[in-house]
Amino acid sequence: MDLAGPAYKCSCPSRKFPCKHALGLLLLWSAEGVGEPGEAPEWAAAWLAERAAKAARPAAGAGRPVDEEGARRRAERRAARIGAGVTELEQRLADLMRAGLAGQEQAGYAAWEETAARMVDAQAPGLAGRVRELGTIPSCGPGWPARMLEEAALLHLLDRAWMGVSALPAPLAATVRSRVGLPASGEGEAVRDRWLVLAQYDSVSPDGRLTTRRIWLRGLAGGRPALVLDFGPPGRPPGLALPVGLVLDAEARFRPGSAGLRADLGERFSAAEPCPEIPAGVSTGAALEAYGAALREDPWLESWPVVLGPVVPVPGELGWQLADAQGTSALPVTLAGARSRSGLWQLAALSGGGPVTVFGECGHRGFTPLTAWQPDSPEPVALA
Repeated sequence: MDLAGPAYKCSCPSRKFPCKHALGLLLLWSAEGVGEPGEAPEWAAAWLAERAAKAARPAAGAGRPVDEEGARRRAERRAARIGAGVTELEQRLADLMRAGLAGQEQAGYAAWEETAARMVDAQAPGLAGRVRELGTIPSCGPGWPARMLEEAALLHLLDRAWMGVSALPAPLAATVRSRVGLPASGEGEAVRDRWLVLAQYDSVSPDGRLTTRRIWLRGLAGGRPALVLDFGPPGRPPGLALPVGLVLDAEARFRPGSAGLRADLGERFSAAEPCPEIPAGVSTGAALEAYGAALREDPWLESWPVVLGPVVPVPGELGWQLADAQGTSALPVTLAGARSRSGLWQLAALSGGGPVTVFGECGHRGFTPLTAWQPDSPEPVALA
């Protein structure tokens, strides 16, 4: 096991990542149940040398001359295809508004899937994903017309933004390109900090072909949040795994757009270690203000990472809420993605009616809790 990763290699046939043997070693290490490191055996030294060589190996194509003119022509051709796709999508949305939403339950999903396929042909995968989500709304239960109108309006806003992307400020233009589906440049701001791992969870694409791992970080010195994404092909989990509660002294390189959240982890300067304290929380009102400020940079942002505390989980007839310990305001709790209701009862049991610190995603539908801390323990609890 390489604790600087952390990374491991195990001969067991487990398909889970990390396997139980690696988890056992991590638990022993976190409990200081391992001695001083000694000389690595030959097979372990070879594995570590292979990892170091791979990290030092230049990227494919490095050093080759860049055909800037060819790249510019390819970018122009793709922009033209996306523009044609956006024009077609705008016509589809206009037809939807003209015919009304009442018949969408009977219309079915096929027409929206066809529209999404057309966006894929136009090389705009971001638009295709939003179109597919729009097509699933009529079957999602009561109140679907309002949600469909809301999503259609956001999609129309993205279309109009793409049509005028050249006149937008650079940060907003980068966000629009990213939302449409153009690859974001990795040449962003590099920030070195001690990054606390606040949450980690996986989600699977509707077709089951891709597993996305979302890892939320926060700089202990600068307080800046960061979202690290990793992807796994069918049948394999993503390769990056960062246990919740660890602190990494590392460099994070932020990508343009997406409200400055998306980042890639770069060089790590020391081994990860447990965080000795509970992260500082804010009130529910401050959480809404932070989300509102982020929306000015990215109007399509679904949520913003926030540490709430101290708050008390409160069940009710209209759903759960997280109320400020002072009782001044509260946020409704929502379950997003693969989050289950068992996490709410887990949070209530952890609280016992008292205040706790909770990290989660604050959005326009409410707050999705992901991790919690009791007042007297820095040990985080990942909520199911």
